[in-house]
Amino acid sequence: MLREKAMIMDQKSMERGITRISHEILEKNKGATDIVIIGIHRRGIPLAKKIAQKIFEIENIQVSVGGIDITNYRDDIKEKNIKNIENDISKLDISEKKVVLVDDVLYTGRTVRAAMDALIDMGRPKAIQLAVLIDRGHRELPIRADYVGKNLPTSKDEIVKVYLEEMDEKTGVFILEEE
Repeated sequence: MLREKAMIMDQKSMERGITRISHEILEKNKGATDIVIIGIHRRGIPLAKKIAQKIFEIENIQVSVGGIDITNYRDDIKEKNIKNIENDISKLDISEKKVVLVDDVLYTGRTVRAAMDALIDMGRPKAIQLAVLIDRGHRELPIRADYVGKNLPTSKDEIVKVYLEEMDEKTGVFILEEE
């Protein structure tokens, strides 16, 4: 059984992180032109929508936003059934666009690698950038985030959990531990 050991971010600090990430995306890309924001299933999708909404509030430009399920691209699944992939980005044209991948926690980098493989199968983006709410370290692949809400050094034994109101009926980032 897991229990909450420590709260790392409350709702207000998460909102500040999302606002900072949104401003950094706009600054790096010199505005919102040709940007597509793609959230990685599960919690990356509502975070991507929050970033797109914040960009709209800042620039009054509606950027395309979608979600991607990378289950069949993971390297820890033996049997893959590509036909069953459900991605709502199939309607989006990502060719020659700047794609901002969004995830809740960056850990080993394997989820991001799988997401990049899935994106490449759907088109040829001009660039792929990565935005994460939490970067906890312990990379196994040479992947780093372009935009980070909070760097959180952790031990490999700790679990970082992001709760979002849309999915969990509460909002916050916690470190969990075994009871």
